Amino acid sequence: MHIHESSEDYLEAILRLRETKGQVRSVDIAQLLGVTKPSVSFAMKKLRENEFIHMDQDNLITLTDKGEEIAMRIYDRHKTISTFLMKLGVPEATAREDACKIEHDLSEESFNALRKHLLKLQ
Repeated sequence: MHIHESSEDYLEAILRLRETKGQVRSVDIAQLLGVTKPSVSFAMKKLRENEFIHMDQDNLITLTDKGEEIAMRIYDRHKTISTFLMKLGVPEATAREDACKIEHDLSEESFNALRKHLLKLQ
């Protein structure tokens, strides 16, 4: 199944917000990602149609099992790549920003090699 990079970013944001705030609303996603509320509304509609999220009557957003799986994979990649870059001496803010760019495009083979090397560094 192919999912667009922006959809992965939204799913990851939902996961991160759930971990920090306990519940997720569209306004929180807009603030975290620095996008407009209409952009979030459009994205949530697409994610809901593809059964990655559920929105209740109070507009609280939750991940479906399918959405959770993708969000966890992307968030794991983000954290691993950020940590690796910081171990190389990259400042934290830059490492996190660069990880956002790399996490979607890095092959599974390269990511696994990076993770294996990171474990040796720890």
